[in-house]
Amino acid sequence: MKRSNPTPLSRGVLEIDWPFFGELCRALALKVAGAYAPDVVLGIAKAGVIPGVVVASILQTEFASMAVTRRDAGADPVLVTGPPPSIRDRRVLLVDETCDTGSTLKLALNEVRALHPREVRTAVSFRTGSYAPDFHAFATEKLIILPWDREIVQDGVLAMRPDYVRWLQGSG
Repeated sequence: MKRSNPTPLSRGVLEIDWPFFGELCRALALKVAGAYAPDVVLGIAKAGVIPGVVVASILQTEFASMAVTRRDAGADPVLVTGPPPSIRDRRVLLVDETCDTGSTLKLALNEVRALHPREVRTAVSFRTGSYAPDFHAFATEKLIILPWDREIVQDGVLAMRPDYVRWLQGSG
C-alpha cells in the first residue's frame, strides 16, 4: 500500500552535514542516558545503523542491527533481517535515522517484541512527522538530506543524487 506524503518541495529541505550529524548523535545519547540505560542499541539498517552505532559508542553499550527496507518510494516497509536473538530479556534501544509516520519503527518494534526483551524504547535523530518515538534529537517537518546519502556513484564518479538536485533547486 502506498502512503501519501507531501511532496519534498512543499515540505522544504534540510541538508545535514557531518558536524551537525555528530552533534545530533551526542544530543540523542545524552537524552537517552538521562532516562534509560539500554543493554543493547539496535540500529535499523540502513540509515539507523549510523546514529545507532555512534549512540552505542557514546553510551559504551553493545550494538546490533536489523534491516527494514521499502521496495518502492512510498511503499510500506518490509523486514529484510530481524533482530538478533541475543536481545531476549535485555533492555533495547531501537534506533532509526528519521521517523515520519512511524511505520518502520512499528514494524521493527513488533519484531523486537516477539523476542521478549525486558524493555524496548525507540530513538531517532530526526522526528519529521506525527509519530512520537521515545527519544529524538531534532524535530522538523522538512525533508532531510543526510551526509552519507547525498552522493551516489554515477558513471564511475561521485555525483549528487538526481532527486536531491531537483529538490534543492525547487526549494531555493
